[in-house]
Amino acid sequence: MTRVLVVDDDAVTCGLLTDVLSEEGTLVLGATEPRKALELARTDAIDLAIVDVQMPDMDGLTLLSSLREHNPELPVIVMTAFGSIHTAVKAIGSGAVDYLSKPMDVDEIRATVRRALRGRHEARAELPSGDGDAVVGRSPAMVEVYKTIARVAPTSATVLVLGESGTGKELVARAIHQHGARRKHRFLAVDCAALSETLLESELFGHVRGAFTGAVGDSPGLFAEADGGTIFLDEIGDVTPALQARLLRVLQEHEVRPVGGSRWRSVDVRVVAATHRDLAAEVAAGRFREDLYYRLKVVTIELPALRERLEDVPLLVERLVQCAARDTGKTVTGVSEAALALLRAYDWPGNVRELAHTIERAVVLAHHEVLSSEDFPRLLQHANGAAIPAPATLRDRLAALLDDRPPLRELQRRYALAVLEENAGNVSRTATALGIDRRSLHRLLQRYRIPTRGVPSA
Repeated sequence: MTRVLVVDDDAVTCGLLTDVLSEEGTLVLGATEPRKALELARTDAIDLAIVDVQMPDMDGLTLLSSLREHNPELPVIVMTAFGSIHTAVKAIGSGAVDYLSKPMDVDEIRATVRRALRGRHEARAELPSGDGDAVVGRSPAMVEVYKTIARVAPTSATVLVLGESGTGKELVARAIHQHGARRKHRFLAVDCAALSETLLESELFGHVRGAFTGAVGDSPGLFAEADGGTIFLDEIGDVTPALQARLLRVLQEHEVRPVGGSRWRSVDVRVVAATHRDLAAEVAAGRFREDLYYRLKVVTIELPALRERLEDVPLLVERLVQCAARDTGKTVTGVSEAALALLRAYDWPGNVRELAHTIERAVVLAHHEVLSSEDFPRLLQHANGAAIPAPATLRDRLAALLDDRPPLRELQRRYALAVLEENAGNVSRTATALGIDRRSLHRLLQRYRIPTRGVPSA
């Protein structure tokens, strides 16, 4: 009988996993304390371990290392409520065979466990740790993106990133570069749709002096400049057939020749390409070379549209407000619950790019430190015939605090801000509602950088 060790300081999660896996005929050993889990792993023959990342006495990645010191062949699945590229890279780099983001789907749990047990003896990728984590989201679709980035980053495989305009394809390309072995070398990006065929050819492959009017000197080209690093070819689907042939040679032979030149130069460049087009359809229509298509899609990453992951909007808004406030020098700390509801109700045809521009505009024009519905365009307020959301009751707003399963510290910050807003910024009434004195409330507000300027104290 298969024996699975489940480790989570949340007894409810342990119970859920025990029930789900027991239905599969698996013997589940549950532990809410990491040190107890280590004892079980030393005394029982364990086939698989499932561990949570955030635990008070010992974090899941430390536990993972300890488990694999005792049993180097033990497959370990990491689960976390704080999904990110950085966490995925650290987990898989520490030896995890897979990665689950909470809240978990029962079918996903079963499939992940089966996959881990089947691949028990497969080689595991060694991933470096990194700090670049610009891609934001905890939805299941984004977790799949993180896992693919974590696995492909340490290789030199060509990657094709698909998705609508504004979904963050260049951010994915940069994340692949940052978490790979080439991160100490250059990352260069070019928008293939923004340049004419002649200019793009010169930009990519370089030119020699006199190759065309205006070529007053030699230029090495981006492939040569990115030697040892990564080049990102955005909107590759817009490249002409002639240039497609030259790109194919780069991918096959790893060499380039400048426009007007006669010598070939070897280059070692990783290519990450992206497009919003359906390249398979372009191939079928004869507009894109089939051989180049297959050279590009060694690994494919599909980015979901923002309307398909609206549960990520609160997290994106928080990050975008921070960035916009920093870049503009404005003191804006967040958005009201009513404004957040407005942002979550819109379908964002321009995806994350449109959301970022909307947030930046609101921050630039803001009169207050917390953005309200009135700070956003009327287009959002009346999209799809929807009216401006009515102000939520405190009960509704508190229920909404848990929608994206925030960490405890963030939950405390949101709760304090909600109660402060409910009491119209009155510190005394807020302190009474929270069951603390005014001095403790002021310390709490300072700790979480909740603005008190202009807030009445009595």
